[in-house]
Amino acid sequence: MGTGDTAAQAPGLLLVPVQGPPRPLGGLLLEQLGLRALPPDARSLDALLVAAGFQRRAGDARLWERDGHVLLAGEELLGDGARLLWTAPACWDEAEVRRRVRYLGMASHDLRGSLANIRSYAALLLNGRVPLEPKVQRGLETILRNADRSLSFSQDFFDSSRADLGSLACEPERQPLIPLLEGAVERQRAAAAAANVALVLDLDPSLPSPEVAVDGARIQHAVEAFILYQLSRSHPGEVIHVRVHPGVPRVRVEVRREGVPLSDEDASAVFQREERAFREKKVEDPLRVYLARQEVEAHGGGVGVETDPSGSALVLTLTALPGALLGTPATLQA
Repeated sequence: MGTGDTAAQAPGLLLVPVQGPPRPLGGLLLEQLGLRALPPDARSLDALLVAAGFQRRAGDARLWERDGHVLLAGEELLGDGARLLWTAPACWDEAEVRRRVRYLGMASHDLRGSLANIRSYAALLLNGRVPLEPKVQRGLETILRNADRSLSFSQDFFDSSRADLGSLACEPERQPLIPLLEGAVERQRAAAAAANVALVLDLDPSLPSPEVAVDGARIQHAVEAFILYQLSRSHPGEVIHVRVHPGVPRVRVEVRREGVPLSDEDASAVFQREERAFREKKVEDPLRVYLARQEVEAHGGGVGVETDPSGSALVLTLTALPGALLGTPATLQA
């Protein structure tokens, strides 16, 4: 459930239906929270953990602490609108975590530094000042394209590895959500056009524009990952819609592809990093989508997959800030 290898014990589960009271699935949840009974009105992750005396750890919204005891916690969106809240003990040594994070930082610096140099020299040779034979120009363009792809992949790899350790860097600030969606759509518009797929940002002007407290780059990356996943499964002529559904306390963003729906097997594996990588024999997209999940969960949000006969949607939810009724921004954050 987005915990990487940090949780050795089974998770505690709480089913929150659309109607009716929440109910624990087994006894592990109350055991991990140190409670004898479920707190009244525990319909959200925050309400549940706070009632049990836990406080959210700064820097990673998945981590909650109480008297030196650390829990990982999150939520899953179910197809019928219900939510599944989960908790799991964080089984790691803090000193070892710091050591591994430092090692990852050194490896990231060395690898990305080398790739950046390759990219810089290829771009320099392509600046038009030096005449190039067509074959040489095509070769340099290939080098530049693959350097960009490798830089993006390496960033995702190191970020996901840090998130596995509960150390994903996030700098949340209050901001409107719409510009982040506009930026994600704009950045992937060329890829959609190349695939002959329509990429549409559907905004209802009659609805308020939600504000959220997030690291904008992280959430925009997550939405782009959803778009790229849908593009990889699109057929020419299909349409991908990016929609936002304001609500309190949760705002919902969906990236929906109208067309052949995902199979049950594919839908269940969307956010499974290793399972998808082994099955598809490639790492890039499974890693990118899994990191998107980690980024959303680091903000206390959740992700899910919904399918029906006319298409499939990847969904994320974030906590909406109260009193944020803004007009829809027109600027793009590319």
